[in-house]
Amino acid sequence: MAHGAETSGEPVLIALTAPARRSVVDGLVRAPRPDSSAPRPDSSAPILDADAPDADIADFLAAIVHTDTGFIARTSSGERALAIVAATAAALCGEDIRTALSTPDTTFLNALKPPAVEALRTVLLAVETDAVDEVTQALHPLARG
Repeated sequence: MAHGAETSGEPVLIALTAPARRSVVDGLVRAPRPDSSAPRPDSSAPILDADAPDADIADFLAAIVHTDTGFIARTSSGERALAIVAATAAALCGEDIRTALSTPDTTFLNALKPPAVEALRTVLLAVETDAVDEVTQALHPLARG
């Protein structure tokens, strides 16, 4: 404001809105990618057979959360995809991975703060499936409008 300028004394209205939160599952489900010569950002990420026994998945997740690679899960089961999301969050939080696999807690997953969502998505890069619609529908309770 220039020296000597007068103000009207009226309030200035500005809109304050919270930034949109990314959901746990935004862009998570995809069809398997065919092998191609074009490099992918996640091409070095290990692939997890999400239909493997719970003990094997728990061991895998306990280790992968301490790496920089992240992983891609593959399954045709929507129920199993939800379990993998929950188990990945449990592994990151130091919770019981096997319990999360058998009983995914959608309330807990929906309450994750944005930094926790980002951490989860840095580890779980994608769920690849031939049943995109089924898996997407199963993960719908984690989608934010």
